[in-house]
Amino acid sequence: MAVRGELKEQVARGVAWSMAEKAGSALLQMGVSMVVLRHLTPDQTGVWGILTAVVAVALILVDSGFSQTLIRKSDPTDDDYRSVFGLNLALAAVLYALCTAAAPWLARFYDMPQIGIMAPVLFLLFPINALCVIQNVIFTRQLRFALLSKAIFVSSLVSGAVAVGLAVAGFGLWSFVGQRLAALGVRTALLWWLSDWQPRGTWRPAALRAMAPFSLRLMATDLITTLYARPQFFIGRLYPTEVLGFFDQAVKIREQPLCSAMQSVQNVTYPALAKIGDDAPKFAESYRQLLMMTAFALFPVMAGLIVVADELFPVLIGPQWSPTVPYFRVACLVGFFYPVAMVAYNVLKVRSDGRIIVRLEVVKKVLLTVVLFVTLRRSALAVMWGLAAMSFVEMCLNTTAARRYAALPLRRIARTLLPVVLLTAVMSAAAWGAGRCTDLAVLRLTVEIVAGAVVYCAGAAVLRLEAFREIVAVVRRRLNG
Repeated sequence: MAVRGELKEQVARGVAWSMAEKAGSALLQMGVSMVVLRHLTPDQTGVWGILTAVVAVALILVDSGFSQTLIRKSDPTDDDYRSVFGLNLALAAVLYALCTAAAPWLARFYDMPQIGIMAPVLFLLFPINALCVIQNVIFTRQLRFALLSKAIFVSSLVSGAVAVGLAVAGFGLWSFVGQRLAALGVRTALLWWLSDWQPRGTWRPAALRAMAPFSLRLMATDLITTLYARPQFFIGRLYPTEVLGFFDQAVKIREQPLCSAMQSVQNVTYPALAKIGDDAPKFAESYRQLLMMTAFALFPVMAGLIVVADELFPVLIGPQWSPTVPYFRVACLVGFFYPVAMVAYNVLKVRSDGRIIVRLEVVKKVLLTVVLFVTLRRSALAVMWGLAAMSFVEMCLNTTAARRYAALPLRRIARTLLPVVLLTAVMSAAAWGAGRCTDLAVLRLTVEIVAGAVVYCAGAAVLRLEAFREIVAVVRRRLNG
């Protein structure tokens, strides 16, 4: 019991540090984006949408799922670390050469000449990322999330300053390129400085072969998911570049709070759940509490963004971005389904051998193919609605599959999430109603945010929601400790 209590405290501290870092980084990133976007036009950000989609796919290939296998493995050896490190570097070099060679063709295909100019510089992300994967894995296995959070926040701070400086100096899209390279470069340097691990010796193919089955299944799953989650590849070909810019920024601004929070939850809870994978009752209860806390944190944020969207874009970014609002509101609907789906996905990663993950992805992607085939012909907004619908389907499929590995009935999941959903609805209505008291956009945005925050926090305290009590208990333990 003492070990379990210690693990729970480690997870609580890890989530707290990681959430604090992610919240700080997300706020910093939003501030940077607002400054940079004021110096850009929607058609310019359309180019960035294609480039970042290529980077997202390539980084999955560089990792190849081995980092997750190392985190899950009970006792990885130095041979395992060294072999994965060598493989990642080799794959990064090959992919850099291939993607750079393909950049001129990509520029002609999308009629975006800037792709060919910027790609060779941006794709340096591949080898830089490969250099810090093992250090990140080691710190994650040690549950040293405070250290990781500090390194990430420092890198966000430095890269944000680089982006703002380049944007104000008139470098346009190069400000985003500089930001990505500076963020990953600083983070890699810090992790090497803080880590004792060094890649001494050569890699061992036998170590890779032992880890390959699970790793490659995860890579296939993540690759398919990422490809289908990037309809920018198709929208950039079918619609004007400025439409791609509206679509891409709606997704990116939504992802800043959503994906930041989910990454912190995933990074902390995956190794923690792996440690209690054999204790079925404890595992099921941890799964339930994780669903509850994730929903409590993210549901009001997504609902709040939907409420304030009309004021958010013209006030903070500029009137040229107002056409993004319809895309953004639909994109935020994903925030109610994606967190539940990803927590269930963590259960599958910990308890299954990976086969069911691949099968689920095949089913989901067949359905998504049909959705994209129908919606791409209509409009980019129809594509966004299709993605929101598929996010709901993914939540249902992942949660149902997770029941095979965690004894948590669906009705108990519903009872856990329902109070949060109802309170979020009340908060949204209160924020929207409060905003009707003024026609001044800046004042309306402020009133909506304050009203929503007050109603949600006060409601959680008055109703004594379980998630709220857990947060208060964790804070008290930390203060007393």
